Amino acid sequence: MNEPEIDFEKMQGLAPAIVQDALNGEILMLGFMNREAWERTRDTGYVTFYSRTRNELWTKGETSGNRLSMLFASTDCDRDTLLLQVEVEGAGMVCHQGTRSCFTQKLSLPVSRPVETAAPERAR
Repeated sequence: MNEPEIDFEKMQGLAPAIVQDALNGEILMLGFMNREAWERTRDTGYVTFYSRTRNELWTKGETSGNRLSMLFASTDCDRDTLLLQVEVEGAGMVCHQGTRSCFTQKLSLPVSRPVETAAPERAR
């Protein structure tokens, strides 16, 4: 079976990379990879991103020690987004703001709907 080819061309040479804790499924962060960042990640086993603001590669945790060791990787059905399942090394603070996950800012929604916890009974 051939490995799927990642489509880096849809976003001008970049692909979003979702980082997920392999142990508990928590989404930790989102970064962008170009082909070189993906190849370095695959070759070293540590997640490397492409910085869109600095126009350079950076390996997560180089300075903080909170490195992301890649355990599994998959692509979506369009082959233009990556899901990286990782083990977090160091103190576990993945976000530069000192939190485990970058997804800590809750947004309010205009309409609240009750969440159903069980499937509704069918009408007889």
